[in-house]
Amino acid sequence: MNRYQNIPINSGGYYNTTVYPEIPLNDNDIYLITTQGDRFDILAYQYYKDTSLWWIIASANPGVNRDSLTITPGLQVRIPADKAKVISLFRELNTNR
Repeated sequence: MNRYQNIPINSGGYYNTTVYPEIPLNDNDIYLITTQGDRFDILAYQYYKDTSLWWIIASANPGVNRDSLTITPGLQVRIPADKAKVISLFRELNTNR
């Protein structure tokens, strides 16, 4: 999934600011404790079969460092179960702005 495909480009030729949704809790969300070598993209592939969806996991965990794909070992991380809902929320916030 290209998360920028529906983001409008402004008159300067740049993408408008991307808005990420608040991701609601779901009883089926997965929680794990990170270990050495865990990365957002690797977890996205493991749970969603798509490395480009790393931003869903990063957005669902506001307390983690999002400056890098790597995650500090020993943190509890939530993996949202309903990726389709998150993608839908993202598109609603960013399409035709």
